[in-house]
Amino acid sequence: MSAEPSQRKERRRYVPLLYRVAGVNALLLFVAVVVTIAVLAPKRVSSLHTDEEAIVLGVALVLVVALNVYLVRRVVRPLVALTELARRVDLTAPGQRMPAASPTSEAGELTITFNEMLSRLEAERREATGRVLDGQEAERLRIAQELHDQIGQELTAVLLALARVERRVPDDLRQSLLEVQDAVRGSLEDLRRIAVELRPEALDDLGLESALAVLCERFAERSGLAVTQGIAPGLPILTPEAELVVYRVAQEALTNVARHSGVATAKLELAHDEDMLTLIVVDSGRGLAPGHQPGTGIQGMSERAALIGAALVIENAGARGGVRVRLEVPLDEVDELEAFQSLNGAVGPTELGETR
Repeated sequence: MSAEPSQRKERRRYVPLLYRVAGVNALLLFVAVVVTIAVLAPKRVSSLHTDEEAIVLGVALVLVVALNVYLVRRVVRPLVALTELARRVDLTAPGQRMPAASPTSEAGELTITFNEMLSRLEAERREATGRVLDGQEAERLRIAQELHDQIGQELTAVLLALARVERRVPDDLRQSLLEVQDAVRGSLEDLRRIAVELRPEALDDLGLESALAVLCERFAERSGLAVTQGIAPGLPILTPEAELVVYRVAQEALTNVARHSGVATAKLELAHDEDMLTLIVVDSGRGLAPGHQPGTGIQGMSERAALIGAALVIENAGARGGVRVRLEVPLDEVDELEAFQSLNGAVGPTELGETR
Protein backbone atom coordinates (compact mmCIF):
# COMPACT_ATOMS: atom_id res chain seq x y z
CA MET A 1 0.00 0.00 0.00
CA SER A 2 2.92 2.32 0.77
CA ALA A 3 4.98 1.13 -2.22
CA GLU A 4 3.13 3.24 -4.79
CA PRO A 5 3.59 6.68 -3.06
CA SER A 6 7.25 5.93 -2.39
CA GLN A 7 7.73 4.93 -6.04
CA ARG A 8 6.17 8.18 -7.23
CA LYS A 9 8.34 10.18 -4.84
CA GLU A 10 11.45 8.44 -6.09
CA ARG A 11 10.61 8.93 -9.78
CA ARG A 12 9.79 12.64 -9.50
CA ARG A 13 13.35 13.98 -9.56
CA TYR A 14 12.73 17.24 -11.43
CA VAL A 15 11.40 20.75 -11.12
CA PRO A 16 7.82 21.06 -12.44
CA LEU A 17 7.48 22.37 -15.98
CA LEU A 18 5.60 25.49 -14.90
CA TYR A 19 8.39 26.56 -12.58
CA ARG A 20 11.04 25.80 -15.16
CA VAL A 21 9.37 27.90 -17.86
CA ALA A 22 8.80 30.74 -15.39
CA GLY A 23 12.41 30.53 -14.26
CA VAL A 24 13.71 30.56 -17.83
CA ASN A 25 11.65 33.63 -18.69
CA ALA A 26 12.74 35.41 -15.52
CA LEU A 27 16.36 34.62 -16.27
CA LEU A 28 16.03 35.88 -19.84
CA LEU A 29 14.41 39.10 -18.65
CA PHE A 30 17.20 39.64 -16.15
CA VAL A 31 19.81 39.06 -18.86
CA ALA A 32 18.02 41.46 -21.18
CA VAL A 33 17.97 44.20 -18.56
CA VAL A 34 21.65 43.68 -17.73
CA VAL A 35 22.65 43.78 -21.39
CA THR A 36 20.62 46.92 -22.00
CA ILE A 37 22.11 48.70 -19.00
CA ALA A 38 25.61 47.61 -19.97
CA VAL A 39 25.16 49.00 -23.46
CA LEU A 40 23.51 52.27 -22.49
CA ALA A 41 25.24 53.00 -19.15
CA PRO A 42 28.56 54.33 -20.52
CA LYS A 43 26.66 57.08 -22.28
CA ARG A 44 23.83 59.19 -21.23
CA VAL A 45 20.67 57.88 -22.66
CA SER A 46 19.65 61.34 -23.74
CA SER A 47 22.82 61.65 -25.81
CA LEU A 48 21.71 58.82 -28.10
CA HIS A 49 19.53 59.49 -31.01
CA THR A 50 16.05 58.02 -30.97
CA ASP A 51 16.75 55.66 -33.85
CA GLU A 52 19.86 54.33 -32.11
CA GLU A 53 17.85 53.63 -28.98
CA ALA A 54 15.21 51.82 -31.04
CA ILE A 55 17.79 49.69 -32.80
CA VAL A 56 19.50 48.65 -29.58
CA LEU A 57 16.25 47.82 -27.82
CA GLY A 58 14.87 46.09 -30.90
CA VAL A 59 17.92 43.85 -31.27
CA ALA A 60 17.84 43.00 -27.56
CA LEU A 61 14.13 42.16 -27.79
CA VAL A 62 14.63 39.93 -30.84
CA LEU A 63 17.46 38.10 -29.13
CA VAL A 64 15.39 37.59 -26.00
CA VAL A 65 12.41 36.28 -27.94
CA ALA A 66 14.51 33.98 -30.12
CA LEU A 67 16.40 32.52 -27.17
CA ASN A 68 13.18 32.11 -25.22
CA VAL A 69 11.51 30.25 -28.10
CA TYR A 70 14.56 28.04 -28.55
CA LEU A 71 14.76 27.07 -24.89
CA VAL A 72 11.03 26.49 -24.45
CA ARG A 73 10.96 24.43 -27.63
CA ARG A 74 13.67 22.18 -26.22
CA VAL A 75 11.58 21.73 -23.11
CA VAL A 76 8.36 20.81 -24.93
CA ARG A 77 9.90 18.86 -27.83
CA PRO A 78 9.38 15.47 -26.12
CA LEU A 79 5.70 16.30 -25.66
CA VAL A 80 5.37 17.12 -29.36
CA ALA A 81 7.04 13.83 -30.32
CA LEU A 82 4.77 11.97 -27.92
CA THR A 83 1.69 13.63 -29.45
CA GLU A 84 2.79 12.66 -32.96
CA LEU A 85 3.32 9.03 -31.90
CA ALA A 86 -0.08 8.94 -30.18
CA ARG A 87 -1.73 10.08 -33.41
CA ARG A 88 -0.09 7.49 -35.64
CA VAL A 89 0.19 4.51 -33.29
CA ASP A 90 -1.40 1.34 -34.66
CA LEU A 91 -2.05 -1.61 -32.35
CA THR A 92 -2.03 -3.98 -35.32
CA ALA A 93 1.68 -3.15 -35.72
CA PRO A 94 2.99 -3.68 -32.19
CA GLY A 95 6.34 -2.50 -30.91
CA GLN A 96 5.97 1.25 -31.49
CA ARG A 97 7.49 3.08 -28.51
CA MET A 98 8.97 6.42 -27.56
CA PRO A 99 12.75 5.95 -27.34
CA ALA A 100 15.05 7.19 -24.59
CA ALA A 101 12.35 7.52 -21.95
CA SER A 102 13.71 8.48 -18.52
CA PRO A 103 12.00 9.99 -15.46
CA THR A 104 13.91 13.27 -15.48
CA SER A 105 10.95 15.52 -16.35
CA GLU A 106 7.18 15.51 -16.74
CA ALA A 107 7.71 14.67 -20.41
CA GLY A 108 9.96 11.73 -19.51
CA GLU A 109 7.53 10.41 -16.93
CA LEU A 110 4.64 10.83 -19.34
CA THR A 111 6.65 8.98 -22.01
CA ILE A 112 7.29 6.07 -19.66
CA THR A 113 3.61 5.94 -18.75
CA PHE A 114 2.62 6.08 -22.42
CA ASN A 115 4.97 3.20 -23.30
CA GLU A 116 3.57 1.16 -20.42
CA MET A 117 0.04 1.89 -21.63
CA LEU A 118 0.93 0.72 -25.16
CA SER A 119 2.36 -2.50 -23.74
CA ARG A 120 -0.84 -3.16 -21.79
CA LEU A 121 -3.06 -2.37 -24.76
CA GLU A 122 -1.05 -4.64 -27.06
CA ALA A 123 -1.15 -7.46 -24.53
CA GLU A 124 -4.90 -7.04 -24.00
CA ARG A 125 -5.56 -6.87 -27.74
CA ARG A 126 -3.42 -9.93 -28.35
CA GLU A 127 -5.23 -11.85 -25.62
CA ALA A 128 -8.68 -10.76 -26.83
CA THR A 129 -7.84 -11.57 -30.44
CA GLY A 130 -6.50 -14.95 -29.37
CA ARG A 131 -9.72 -15.77 -27.53
CA VAL A 132 -11.86 -14.74 -30.48
CA LEU A 133 -9.78 -16.65 -33.01
CA ASP A 134 -9.58 -19.66 -30.71
CA GLY A 135 -13.37 -19.71 -30.49
CA GLN A 136 -13.68 -19.40 -34.25
CA GLU A 137 -11.18 -22.20 -34.81
CA ALA A 138 -13.12 -24.43 -32.43
CA GLU A 139 -16.30 -23.60 -34.34
CA ARG A 140 -14.57 -24.41 -37.63
CA LEU A 141 -13.58 -27.80 -36.22
CA ARG A 142 -17.14 -28.45 -35.04
CA ILE A 143 -18.60 -27.52 -38.45
CA ALA A 144 -16.03 -29.68 -40.24
CA GLN A 145 -16.96 -32.64 -38.07
CA GLU A 146 -20.67 -32.03 -38.64
CA LEU A 147 -20.18 -31.85 -42.39
CA HIS A 148 -18.12 -35.02 -42.44
CA ASP A 149 -20.09 -37.11 -39.96
CA GLN A 150 -23.65 -36.05 -40.71
CA ILE A 151 -24.09 -34.51 -44.12
CA GLY A 152 -21.33 -36.60 -45.64
CA GLN A 153 -22.90 -39.81 -44.36
CA GLU A 154 -26.31 -38.73 -45.62
CA LEU A 155 -24.97 -38.05 -49.10
CA THR A 156 -23.21 -41.41 -49.06
CA ALA A 157 -26.51 -43.05 -48.12
CA VAL A 158 -28.19 -41.24 -51.02
CA LEU A 159 -25.55 -42.62 -53.40
CA LEU A 160 -26.13 -46.15 -52.13
CA ALA A 161 -29.90 -45.76 -52.51
CA LEU A 162 -29.48 -44.49 -56.06
CA ALA A 163 -27.26 -47.46 -56.83
CA ARG A 164 -30.02 -49.81 -55.66
CA VAL A 165 -32.67 -47.94 -57.65
CA GLU A 166 -30.50 -48.02 -60.77
CA ARG A 167 -31.08 -51.74 -61.21
CA ARG A 168 -34.87 -51.27 -61.34
CA VAL A 169 -35.35 -48.15 -63.42
CA PRO A 170 -36.30 -48.34 -67.12
CA ASP A 171 -33.57 -47.85 -69.66
CA ASP A 172 -34.96 -44.51 -70.79
CA LEU A 173 -34.48 -43.11 -67.23
CA ARG A 174 -31.10 -44.67 -66.56
CA GLN A 175 -29.12 -41.78 -68.06
CA SER A 176 -30.97 -39.26 -65.92
CA LEU A 177 -30.29 -41.36 -62.84
CA LEU A 178 -26.58 -41.50 -63.66
CA GLU A 179 -26.51 -37.73 -63.95
CA VAL A 180 -28.11 -37.44 -60.52
CA GLN A 181 -25.50 -39.82 -59.12
CA ASP A 182 -22.70 -37.73 -60.62
CA ALA A 183 -24.21 -34.57 -59.11
CA VAL A 184 -24.38 -36.19 -55.67
CA ARG A 185 -20.78 -37.41 -55.99
CA GLY A 186 -19.68 -33.90 -56.93
CA SER A 187 -21.50 -32.46 -53.93
CA LEU A 188 -19.88 -35.05 -51.70
CA GLU A 189 -16.42 -34.15 -53.01
CA ASP A 190 -17.12 -30.45 -52.50
CA LEU A 191 -18.26 -31.14 -48.96
CA ARG A 192 -15.08 -33.09 -48.19
CA ARG A 193 -12.97 -30.30 -49.65
CA ILE A 194 -14.72 -27.68 -47.52
CA ALA A 195 -14.29 -29.83 -44.42
CA VAL A 196 -10.57 -30.16 -45.12
CA GLU A 197 -10.20 -26.42 -45.66
CA LEU A 198 -12.01 -25.75 -42.39
CA ARG A 199 -9.60 -28.00 -40.54
CA PRO A 200 -6.49 -29.12 -42.45
CA GLU A 201 -6.01 -32.77 -41.54
CA ALA A 202 -2.63 -32.88 -43.28
CA LEU A 203 -1.32 -30.23 -40.89
CA ASP A 204 -2.39 -32.24 -37.86
CA ASP A 205 -1.17 -35.58 -39.22
CA LEU A 206 1.87 -34.81 -41.40
CA GLY A 207 3.26 -31.47 -40.26
CA LEU A 208 3.70 -28.07 -41.85
CA GLU A 209 5.99 -29.06 -44.74
CA SER A 210 3.68 -31.81 -46.04
CA ALA A 211 0.58 -29.74 -45.37
CA LEU A 212 1.86 -26.90 -47.56
CA ALA A 213 2.72 -29.35 -50.32
CA VAL A 214 -0.80 -30.81 -50.17
CA LEU A 215 -2.23 -27.29 -50.16
CA CYS A 216 -0.39 -26.42 -53.38
CA GLU A 217 -1.54 -29.64 -55.05
CA ARG A 218 -5.16 -29.04 -54.11
CA PHE A 219 -5.02 -25.49 -55.42
CA ALA A 220 -3.72 -26.86 -58.73
CA GLU A 221 -6.56 -29.39 -58.90
CA ARG A 222 -9.32 -27.04 -57.85
CA SER A 223 -8.42 -23.68 -59.40
CA GLY A 224 -5.79 -24.53 -62.02
CA LEU A 225 -3.22 -22.42 -60.16
CA ALA A 226 0.24 -23.91 -60.68
CA VAL A 227 2.33 -23.28 -57.57
CA THR A 228 6.11 -23.63 -57.62
CA GLN A 229 7.27 -24.83 -54.22
CA GLY A 230 10.53 -24.05 -52.49
CA ILE A 231 10.28 -25.51 -49.00
CA ALA A 232 13.54 -25.82 -47.12
CA PRO A 233 14.08 -29.17 -45.39
CA GLY A 234 14.61 -29.54 -41.67
CA LEU A 235 12.04 -27.02 -40.51
CA PRO A 236 12.35 -26.02 -36.86
CA ILE A 237 9.81 -27.31 -34.38
CA LEU A 238 6.93 -24.83 -34.09
CA THR A 239 3.97 -24.66 -31.78
CA PRO A 240 0.66 -25.85 -33.28
CA GLU A 241 -0.53 -22.25 -33.23
CA ALA A 242 2.48 -21.01 -35.21
CA GLU A 243 2.14 -23.83 -37.75
CA LEU A 244 -1.53 -23.00 -38.22
CA VAL A 245 -0.74 -19.30 -38.72
CA VAL A 246 1.84 -20.10 -41.41
CA TYR A 247 -0.57 -22.51 -43.11
CA ARG A 248 -3.53 -20.09 -43.05
CA VAL A 249 -1.45 -17.18 -44.35
CA ALA A 250 -0.20 -19.36 -47.22
CA GLN A 251 -3.76 -20.53 -47.91
CA GLU A 252 -5.15 -17.00 -47.99
CA ALA A 253 -2.27 -15.69 -50.09
CA LEU A 254 -2.81 -18.43 -52.71
CA THR A 255 -6.54 -17.75 -52.63
CA ASN A 256 -5.87 -14.10 -53.41
CA VAL A 257 -3.57 -15.07 -56.28
CA ALA A 258 -6.25 -17.33 -57.77
CA ARG A 259 -8.99 -14.70 -57.42
CA HIS A 260 -7.30 -11.38 -58.05
CA SER A 261 -3.94 -11.71 -59.82
CA GLY A 262 -5.17 -12.73 -63.26
CA VAL A 263 -2.32 -15.23 -63.68
CA ALA A 264 -2.20 -19.01 -63.32
CA THR A 265 1.16 -19.33 -61.59
CA ALA A 266 2.52 -18.49 -58.17
CA LYS A 267 5.59 -19.28 -56.09
CA LEU A 268 5.64 -20.39 -52.47
CA GLU A 269 8.87 -20.40 -50.48
CA LEU A 270 9.46 -21.44 -46.88
CA ALA A 271 12.94 -20.85 -45.49
CA HIS A 272 14.50 -20.58 -42.06
CA ASP A 273 17.65 -19.83 -40.15
CA GLU A 274 18.50 -19.89 -36.47
CA ASP A 275 16.31 -16.91 -35.61
CA MET A 276 13.58 -16.65 -38.25
CA LEU A 277 11.11 -18.71 -40.24
CA THR A 278 10.10 -16.91 -43.46
CA LEU A 279 7.14 -17.65 -45.73
CA ILE A 280 6.93 -15.90 -49.13
CA VAL A 281 4.08 -16.19 -51.62
CA VAL A 282 4.56 -14.16 -54.81
CA ASP A 283 2.82 -13.87 -58.17
CA SER A 284 3.37 -11.87 -61.36
CA GLY A 285 -0.15 -10.59 -61.79
CA ARG A 286 -1.89 -7.23 -61.54
CA GLY A 287 -0.45 -6.15 -58.20
CA LEU A 288 -2.01 -3.83 -55.68
CA ALA A 289 -3.67 -0.70 -57.00
CA PRO A 290 -2.51 2.71 -55.69
CA GLY A 291 -4.31 3.52 -52.46
CA HIS A 292 -5.37 -0.08 -52.00
CA GLN A 293 -7.33 -0.64 -48.79
CA PRO A 294 -6.81 -3.99 -47.04
CA GLY A 295 -9.80 -6.31 -47.18
CA THR A 296 -10.89 -8.94 -44.71
CA GLY A 297 -8.31 -11.40 -46.02
CA ILE A 298 -5.33 -9.14 -45.36
CA GLN A 299 -6.77 -8.05 -42.03
CA GLY A 300 -7.18 -11.68 -41.04
CA MET A 301 -3.59 -12.45 -41.99
CA SER A 302 -2.38 -9.45 -39.98
CA GLU A 303 -4.31 -10.56 -36.92
CA ARG A 304 -2.90 -14.05 -37.16
CA ALA A 305 0.64 -12.74 -37.54
CA ALA A 306 0.29 -10.42 -34.56
CA LEU A 307 -1.01 -13.29 -32.45
CA ILE A 308 2.37 -15.07 -32.56
CA GLY A 309 4.54 -11.96 -32.77
CA ALA A 310 5.24 -12.37 -36.50
CA ALA A 311 5.75 -9.61 -39.07
CA LEU A 312 3.57 -9.55 -42.19
CA VAL A 313 4.44 -7.43 -45.24
CA ILE A 314 2.18 -7.33 -48.31
CA GLU A 315 3.51 -5.24 -51.18
CA ASN A 316 3.87 -5.05 -54.93
CA ALA A 317 6.53 -7.46 -56.11
CA GLY A 318 8.35 -5.06 -58.43
CA ALA A 319 8.33 -3.48 -61.87
CA ARG A 320 6.97 -6.65 -63.48
CA GLY A 321 3.87 -6.53 -61.31
CA GLY A 322 2.44 -9.00 -58.88
CA VAL A 323 2.09 -9.12 -55.13
CA ARG A 324 4.53 -10.45 -52.56
CA VAL A 325 3.28 -11.72 -49.21
CA ARG A 326 6.09 -12.11 -46.69
CA LEU A 327 5.56 -13.59 -43.23
CA GLU A 328 8.47 -13.58 -40.78
CA VAL A 329 8.08 -15.66 -37.63
CA PRO A 330 10.76 -15.01 -34.99
CA LEU A 331 11.60 -18.35 -33.46
CA ASP A 332 12.29 -16.80 -30.06
CA GLU A 333 8.76 -15.34 -30.10
CA VAL A 334 7.40 -18.81 -30.81
CA ASP A 335 9.32 -20.18 -27.82
CA GLU A 336 7.93 -17.43 -25.60
CA LEU A 337 4.41 -18.09 -26.89
CA GLU A 338 4.77 -21.78 -26.09
CA ALA A 339 5.94 -20.99 -22.57
CA PHE A 340 3.11 -18.51 -22.08
CA GLN A 341 0.46 -20.93 -23.30
CA SER A 342 1.77 -23.70 -21.07
CA LEU A 343 0.74 -21.49 -18.16
CA ASN A 344 -2.40 -19.87 -19.51
CA GLY A 345 -3.89 -22.39 -21.96
CA ALA A 346 -3.47 -22.71 -25.71
CA VAL A 347 -4.65 -19.96 -28.01
CA GLY A 348 -5.35 -20.85 -31.60
CA PRO A 349 -5.86 -18.62 -34.61
CA THR A 350 -8.72 -19.09 -36.96
CA GLU A 351 -10.32 -18.41 -40.27
CA LEU A 352 -9.18 -15.74 -42.63
CA GLY A 353 -11.30 -13.62 -44.87
CA GLU A 354 -11.65 -14.38 -48.55
CA THR A 355 -10.82 -11.06 -50.19
CA ARG A 356 -7.90 -8.71 -50.31
